[in-house]
Amino acid sequence: MRSETYLVTGGAGFIGSHIAEALLERGDRVAILDDLSTGSVDNVPEGAELHRLDVRSAAAADLIRELAPKAIFHLAAQMDVRRSTREPRFDAEVNILGTLNVLEAATTAGVGQVIFASTGGAIYGEQEEFPASENHPCRPVSPYGVAKFACEKYLYYFHVEKGLDATCLRYANVYGERQNPHGEAGVVAIFAEKLLANQACTINGDGLQTRDYVHVSDVVEANLAALGAAGFSVYNVGTGLETSVVELCDLLAKTSDSGLLRRHGPAKPGEQTRSVVDASRIRRELGVAAPLALEDGLRQTADWFRRKREA
Repeated sequence: MRSETYLVTGGAGFIGSHIAEALLERGDRVAILDDLSTGSVDNVPEGAELHRLDVRSAAAADLIRELAPKAIFHLAAQMDVRRSTREPRFDAEVNILGTLNVLEAATTAGVGQVIFASTGGAIYGEQEEFPASENHPCRPVSPYGVAKFACEKYLYYFHVEKGLDATCLRYANVYGERQNPHGEAGVVAIFAEKLLANQACTINGDGLQTRDYVHVSDVVEANLAALGAAGFSVYNVGTGLETSVVELCDLLAKTSDSGLLRRHGPAKPGEQTRSVVDASRIRRELGVAAPLALEDGLRQTADWFRRKREA
C-alpha cells in the first residue's frame, strides 16, 4: 500500500508531535511545519521532516504547495488564552491570518482535507448546558476563543466555495506526555512537575472550578478517525466528565505517589467556573472509542514526567 504525505503544522508541539508519531507508525510520510516558538526539536519523532517556518509566512505557503499533502493537520497556533487577552492583535495574526495562509495554500495545492485544532472550552464561553454539545451557542470571551471560532467559519467558507473538506475538532483540556506547561490547559504538567519535586501546587481561588480533562491519546485517535471525512463537520473531543482543580491535584498526587502539597492563591479574574463537552457525536459518527480514564491517564503522565526528571 502506497504511503500518503501529511503535513502537521505545530507538529513539534505537545499534541502535534503525538499526531505525527501516529501517522509515521502507519507508514505515512510526515512533514512538520513549526517555528519552534513553543514547540521543541526534542518532540519531533524520528522519520518526520521538520521545516522551521512561521505559519504566517510566504515560505510556509510555498511548502504546502510543494508538498501537496493529502491532508493537513492544522495545530500551529498562539495557544495561551491569557496572552490573547494581553495581545489580541498578535493572537489574531497567528491564529486567524496564519490559518488563512494555510487554507489559501491548501486550495491551490489541491489538498483534500484540513483537520483543524479548535477549542471546546474557550469557544463556548460560560455554558448554559453541561456538558455542552456542538450545538451549544458559541460565545467566546477571550480573543483566543474568538479567533478559533473565526477560523471555523473560514473553514466552512473554504469548504463551500473552494471544495476543501474541513473537520473542526473542539478539544477539551488536553493533558499527557510531552505537555508544555503553558496556559490554562498546562495545569497537569505544572502540577506533575511540582509534586515530583515535592513542591506545593498553587491553586487559583477555591479550586472548585471544573474542566474536562482528555488524554492526548484520545485526541490522536479523534484526529485519525476524522481523516478522510467528507464535507464540513465539527466535533467535540473530550470525556463529558467534570473534574475540579482540587480533585485533579489530589488524583495526580495519588497516581504519582507524591505527598500532597497544596496551597491556594488569588482567583483569576474572569476565569470560567465550569467547562465540559459532550463528545458523544464523534464516538457515534466516527467510531471513536470511550476515553481513557482520568486516573489511568494521570498515572501515565506522571510516569513520563518522572522518567524525564531522572534522565
